[in-house]
Amino acid sequence: MSAETTPLSPVDAAWLHMEHPTNLMMITAAILLEGTVDFARVRDVYGARLLQFRRFRQRVAESSLGVGRPTWEDDPNFTLDAHVHHIALPEPGDRLQFTTLLSDLASTPLDFGKPLWQVHVVDNVEGGSAIVMRIHHCIGDGTALVAVTSALFDDAPDAPTHKPPVAAPRSRSANVSIAGLLSGFYHGAQSTVDSVWRESLENVLHPSRLLEVTQTARRIATRNAAVVGRALVQGNDPVTPVKGKLGVSKRVAWTDAVPTDETKRIAHALGCKINDVLVAAMTGALRRYMLGRRADAADADIRAIIPVDLREPSRAMDLGNVFGMVFLPMPITLADPLERLLAVKQRMDSLKRSNEAIFYYGLLSIVGMTPRKVEELIVEFFASKATTVFTNVVGPRTPLYIAGSLVNNILFWVPQSGRLSMGISIYSYNNKVTMGVITDVGLAPDPETITAYFNSEFHLLRRVADAQASAPVAAGAATRTHCIAHTRDGSPCRNLAQPGSALCRVHARSTAATGAIA
Repeated sequence: MSAETTPLSPVDAAWLHMEHPTNLMMITAAILLEGTVDFARVRDVYGARLLQFRRFRQRVAESSLGVGRPTWEDDPNFTLDAHVHHIALPEPGDRLQFTTLLSDLASTPLDFGKPLWQVHVVDNVEGGSAIVMRIHHCIGDGTALVAVTSALFDDAPDAPTHKPPVAAPRSRSANVSIAGLLSGFYHGAQSTVDSVWRESLENVLHPSRLLEVTQTARRIATRNAAVVGRALVQGNDPVTPVKGKLGVSKRVAWTDAVPTDETKRIAHALGCKINDVLVAAMTGALRRYMLGRRADAADADIRAIIPVDLREPSRAMDLGNVFGMVFLPMPITLADPLERLLAVKQRMDSLKRSNEAIFYYGLLSIVGMTPRKVEELIVEFFASKATTVFTNVVGPRTPLYIAGSLVNNILFWVPQSGRLSMGISIYSYNNKVTMGVITDVGLAPDPETITAYFNSEFHLLRRVADAQASAPVAAGAATRTHCIAHTRDGSPCRNLAQPGSALCRVHARSTAATGAIA
């Protein structure tokens, strides 16, 4: 192997090979800026700071013989101008036009003859400007990309273009994925995967060595028998309006930004975590959406694949993918918002105690070393068990600048691995949280309806929290609050909520039928 090439890790190869014309393995992000950004300065910042990481000057090379893992090689024709572009929205430069641009870019594959990233600096975006960045998943996961792209940001508008390389963070703040699912579990389980990897990497480098792959997979299965059993016996996710055959076109949407402090207050009042609140609100939004599409949301819950960060803090600046996955049943069958929140909390807590993430990380490493046909079968099998990908990335907590312009917000959309039709992402920046939704146009052409429902569900949980906080608690008596719904004339319902519910019996029955809170 020459010094100019580096093999992709088995997991990175797996994400590379999941690429399909109808499901691009590409992370799309939008940095919303105040005012008009200086394009020349943005270009200089990317050239000086992003290109210090060699991976952004390298392309992927597949083996000419069709065997072995692909490699990273320096692009001999690399030019920054092939990756950084300057465009402008036509008047009026509104949200609909920006959504259309983002959706088009999210539907357009990257050029595999070049390094797998691209930037569009966009003028005239809702009175300001934006930077749209697309990066292939095989380059890195959320932790790696947040840490690396943090090199682009400054604490002040007058920072010099050239600055020292960013130091790796000392705390796990870049990407905790949903509620830090592996707290306290990482080190012991990691040794299991590492040992399997060492055994695999020495032997399984050729499709003809499928026996070794099978034996390695059997070792993983033996050590994680309970997880394997659950994975094999759980049925396929139900057929719904958001699950089916995919097309090429995707559409993006995003929610209102909600203050982190407000989310914390709701979580504290209702005895759960911030992510429980956000996931429960999105679960309620999906319930409403499916009912609006004439789907019977009372039939069965749907599952979300949740990436779980396994990277040690000291390795945050390393590129590549180091995460496992867990399957979260989203309780869309529950009509009551408080009951739904409590179910989310219980299920999330259960996942924190499981070793699912480590198992699926090991499985991905095996997938990346199998022949492409075997790889596709494994991916399709596990994709049949879920409906969406749901990921959470914790971004910078203070206001930042890029090329002298203030960053108002940061949005991103996650690729839908394994032919899934929908991706949901949480991103926090400067003490506010925004949810991004990306869908397949042929199945769910209006993700903005889902994000609007999320806004409503979040405000609904806030009302539940307010009711809980203001309810008098008698000594030794259970707390009873008034129903949070409204009557048909718009006045607050005067009925008491049912025990353990935010709704009275009448409104609980009505909500179960319609999915809407009157």
